[in-house]
Amino acid sequence: MDDLRDKYLSAIAEARDEATLEALRLQAVGKKGEISLKMRELGKMTPEERQVAGPALNALKGEVGAALAAKKAALADAALEERLRAEWLDVTLPARPRRQGTIHPVSQVTEEVTAIFADMGFAVAEGPQIETDWYNFDALNIPGHHPARAEMDTFYTHRAEGDDRPPHVLRTHTSPVQIRYMEQHGAPCRIIAPGRVYRADYDQTHTPMFHQVEGLAIDRDISMANLKWVLEEFFSAYFGAKVKTRFRASHFPFTEPSAEVDIQCSFEGGTVKVGEGDDWLEVLGSGMVHPKVLEAGGIDPAKWQGFAFGMGIDRIAMLKYGIPDLRAFFESDLRWLRHYGFAALDVPAVHSGV
Repeated sequence: MDDLRDKYLSAIAEARDEATLEALRLQAVGKKGEISLKMRELGKMTPEERQVAGPALNALKGEVGAALAAKKAALADAALEERLRAEWLDVTLPARPRRQGTIHPVSQVTEEVTAIFADMGFAVAEGPQIETDWYNFDALNIPGHHPARAEMDTFYTHRAEGDDRPPHVLRTHTSPVQIRYMEQHGAPCRIIAPGRVYRADYDQTHTPMFHQVEGLAIDRDISMANLKWVLEEFFSAYFGAKVKTRFRASHFPFTEPSAEVDIQCSFEGGTVKVGEGDDWLEVLGSGMVHPKVLEAGGIDPAKWQGFAFGMGIDRIAMLKYGIPDLRAFFESDLRWLRHYGFAALDVPAVHSGV
């Protein structure tokens, strides 16, 4: 046994890799290893011989097993040390350059608009994009013969055969949000309703899906003067310069009186400059909320009155950031987005003071 101990302990100490160590383990304590075969011979010994040989063989097996485990751990540590030495990396070096995403102009302008109106006390309200015929048209005093209700202008959902209910629509404006808000919160109120809207139209300045923001303010003594002040304050903050507005009489079913609003601008070299010059550019529709719309929202028009307005987020984004074609907003062209997009940590926004 002393010879076996010296033989295997010396061989284990000289092993230089795990393959050699595994071969020694099988040779010593495997099923057919020398020490294992010695332990099988215990059955042939007399009781007196087993009392001497048994403990000695167990001690030998344990000593060799401990040597194998210690050598295996040492080889693993050496391999790790060599790997760490070979794969050394300076973690203080700059990271590899990677493309960074950008903020879409629609998202950016929505954030700017929300921040500006929030400074004037307007909350944000939202509603479903698939609306009932009542919320999208009837509650807004839009008659059944109005062109906006024609299938050539509005996307209607399908009804099963025999279902005579008016079909739902993809909302054509965010005005239904105003009705839902009035139903739930009553008056007074002061909200904006940004969101996606849908109309069957497609050209350089129209797309089937686009974005609007509408405003609503209801109180006891609100007038068109308040509407004009709010809009001029908004445009001046949004464009970063004092912007004059011009109101032109118009007609919308949901407001009375109604007015289309133009902003002061100049056209030079094919570009529009807002806040200067002698020209005017139409940007939104507005007016005092029609009494029937107030009634549809559960508000008494004899006690309350208010103004409403609506404008396209995509269009005012085009004006401010010089984007020539509305269709490009939704074409998923990464080159366009990298050019017109905004860095996530360097976004020019009114509320950030940039």
